Amino acid sequence: MSTQVEERGDGVRVYRNDPNLPPIAVEEPQTITPKGKLIFGLIGLLGAIGWAMIALVRGENVNAVWFVVAAICTYIIAFRFYARLIEYKVLQPRDTRMTPAEEFENGKDFMPTDRRILFGHHFAAVAGAGPLVGPVLAAQMGYLPGTMWIIIGVVFAGAVQDYMVMHMSIRRRGRSLGQMARDELGPVGGWAAILGVLTIMIILIAVLGIVVIGALAESPWGVFSVGLTIPIALFMGVYLRYIRPGAVNEVSLIGVALLILAILAGGWVHEHDTLSQTFTLSKETLAWLLIAYGFCAAVLPVWLLLAPRDYLSTFMKVGTIALLALGILIARPVVKMPAVTEFASTGTGPAFAGSLFPFLFITIACGALSGFHALISSGTTPKLIEKESQARMIGYGSMLTESFVAVMAMVAAVSIDQHIYFAMNAPAGLTGGTPETAAAYTNGLGLVGPGGAALANIDPALLSQAATDVGEKSIISRTGGAPTLAFGMSEVMSAFGGAGMKAFWYHFAVMFEALFILTTVDAGTRVARFMFSDAIGNLPGLGKFKDPSWRVGAWICSLIVVAGWGSILLMGVRDPLGGIYTLFPLFGIANQLLAAIALAVVTTILIKQGKAKWAWIPGIPLAWDLLVTLTASYQKIFSDVPAIGYFANHDKFVAAKEGGKILAPAKTMEDMDKVIRNTTIQGWLSIIYAVLVIIVVLAALAVMLKALRSGGLPTSEAEDVPSKIFAPRLFLPTKAEQDVLDEWKEAGLDPTPVGAHHG
Repeated sequence: MSTQVEERGDGVRVYRNDPNLPPIAVEEPQTITPKGKLIFGLIGLLGAIGWAMIALVRGENVNAVWFVVAAICTYIIAFRFYARLIEYKVLQPRDTRMTPAEEFENGKDFMPTDRRILFGHHFAAVAGAGPLVGPVLAAQMGYLPGTMWIIIGVVFAGAVQDYMVMHMSIRRRGRSLGQMARDELGPVGGWAAILGVLTIMIILIAVLGIVVIGALAESPWGVFSVGLTIPIALFMGVYLRYIRPGAVNEVSLIGVALLILAILAGGWVHEHDTLSQTFTLSKETLAWLLIAYGFCAAVLPVWLLLAPRDYLSTFMKVGTIALLALGILIARPVVKMPAVTEFASTGTGPAFAGSLFPFLFITIACGALSGFHALISSGTTPKLIEKESQARMIGYGSMLTESFVAVMAMVAAVSIDQHIYFAMNAPAGLTGGTPETAAAYTNGLGLVGPGGAALANIDPALLSQAATDVGEKSIISRTGGAPTLAFGMSEVMSAFGGAGMKAFWYHFAVMFEALFILTTVDAGTRVARFMFSDAIGNLPGLGKFKDPSWRVGAWICSLIVVAGWGSILLMGVRDPLGGIYTLFPLFGIANQLLAAIALAVVTTILIKQGKAKWAWIPGIPLAWDLLVTLTASYQKIFSDVPAIGYFANHDKFVAAKEGGKILAPAKTMEDMDKVIRNTTIQGWLSIIYAVLVIIVVLAALAVMLKALRSGGLPTSEAEDVPSKIFAPRLFLPTKAEQDVLDEWKEAGLDPTPVGAHHG
């Protein structure tokens, strides 16, 4: 079947693979009109002003509005120009060929999915705890370093990784990152990548699970509202597949209305004496429910639960962040934190230990660059995408959206009183846990305002009143970042309804955070199942596991994956020093080491394809990420500072135990043994992961050099299969795309029918 090209004037071309069907692809000229040039010029100028206000202006009145302006303007320019450069010069998508969703459509894991639904699923899957918590913790170093990394990092690193990994997975029939590494780097580098990716993935899901449980424990509002999103999603999936196929706008309105009702009903449950007790669940109960949900999300057809639930969650996520941005524009809060604090150089901040380089770039992962995203981009999304050209909007665009979430989290953190910020983020061992001791602690930090003037001491009543305002008994030592974000959001969003609404917005934010993170657990479990089936499919006699339609294999792999992260999660819930708490400190570095593996694979593929002149696009982020992560790993392994080095902390506890002393967080000698064991595991896993990544990178460099010498090498890219469906590339169809959609309609055909290629 040969592709036919038809010229339609104004530089528009349409492509047909079947003369009996309407066109399946549209190609439009990429010129910018004079009006467009003027608009983008004004956007660039406004963004430059925003950056100047953030980076150059100093004083006590740096307005948070400029963060919103600088971020949005940068994202628009990056998406229009840098992402287009990558699309048309480097990746060169072809909508005339089938994507894995069309080629292997089975109604379960592979299925062409409306681009709007898929954008929602992908964004919800990648936007977990990182963009919310990381910036809040990094705010202790000042607002400027973190903001610069979030915005510049996403444009040149995070969004590039997500987009390029997604495109290359699409071209390889939806293969996982580990399998792509195996195919492109050879057995040594490939197996090192598979081992690293799989084990890190299990840790990441367990970490996200413990964060969800922490947010939902003692929160009947959150449990009820989040729980209701599951039956709502099931209804949406059935409605869209059987009742009103293709009615995306219609089902979206219904879903949003039901979601709002769920949120309001959650508030009512929170106030109801009996129902409040019913939905106040223990951490262990929540863990079992989360494990069961993760398994169901991994094995049920993707259209039934996973995609509609993530799409539904996106409305709340994007809606809440947009509302927060609007609140900033209305309230115009003044930044309370200096551009750069002393903790950036001393590395003694209470939120986390370590200097600005490298630990700021580890703490802020999601929102700037996150290896976890590469797993989603080579997991569920490439198996659902209709057309290759949609990857720019879904891959690059989703990451820009997540970056904006991170910027809003940063603004929320730096807009609250510094004394409150440090009282919330310092551990109880420093604050003492009471308003009086916490006030004395923060007063002794020598804090200065944005203009450099020393801050006046506070009265303990300030901390007591802050807790009362948000309906809490205490906000002191509420570490982890999430409570600080909720407090900051309540301060900004009290622009809607006044100060009396702070308690509502605080608890709304807690529930919002839990929903945000839960959507990464379900998608992550499904992706881990794909990776595991790909991995064991390489073993002799187990090749059938690579068959995407083999349901027995899907169930077996899902059970193994869920058992892996679920057991770690349960151990942590039952033992405050066990399970996930052993692995939690590895989260940041392990996540960024994953990004190094992803970028190494992408860079290698480009050079093998003979596109070495464009290898700098993923190559520069790869070099930066390696510098950051290997430096951080070195410090974690060899530092003699117990707050930073795992083995130094291990020696500290061993010495204390030999002297008969008990150190926090241990409360007994048995706990001391657990901490000693934990630090040993943390130290050795840090060594193992660093070695695995070095092996992957060395294998990649060897393949790159071989490809450069020979002018290119064969890749594992699948051969073209002619497509029989059509779909626009962006949210709204262009005029040329709408004309093609009208042709399909006039022919009485569905442009993206399920099973179209089978006929």
